[in-house]
Amino acid sequence: MPPTVGEDTSVPAPEPHPTPDRPAVEIRHARADVTPGRELLADMTAFLDDLYGRGSVDETPSAAPEEMTPPTGDFLVLYDGEEALACGGVKRLHDGVAEIKRMWVVPEARSRGHARRLLVALESAARDLGYLRVRLDTGRLQPHARVLYLSEGYEEIDDYNANPYASHWFEKRL
Repeated sequence: MPPTVGEDTSVPAPEPHPTPDRPAVEIRHARADVTPGRELLADMTAFLDDLYGRGSVDETPSAAPEEMTPPTGDFLVLYDGEEALACGGVKRLHDGVAEIKRMWVVPEARSRGHARRLLVALESAARDLGYLRVRLDTGRLQPHARVLYLSEGYEEIDDYNANPYASHWFEKRL
């Protein structure tokens, strides 16, 4: 069920050994069109434009901010203390099936398990919204994403969204 106004919307994602000077990692419900979601997505867009060529994100299937809001979607931001380090969204594809979109971890925070934490939280958000399966895609120049998805139980499927930059499409039953 989507959060109500004033409701605590944090999703716990504890670090193995938080300390007073290093608080636990936390994943919070957010919006993609306001700070910090907007800035994280701008960083992601710049990265993908450099990787695949200018305008690459503009040519992919939609993931507009309003698609990643309740009651059919969600958008999450991962924080370490008060620093926003990662984001991702869930949007409706069709009955019972959601798509995970715009997963991004800032480069300086990679290789710390944040992508896996975020992916698990996005799956949980999709489940809470009533979805039975989730889909996602990634490009050939993002091999770490492919390895992550396979290690989390995703199965490769045929192209479901005609994303010109994707080379791998996945699905997982929740």
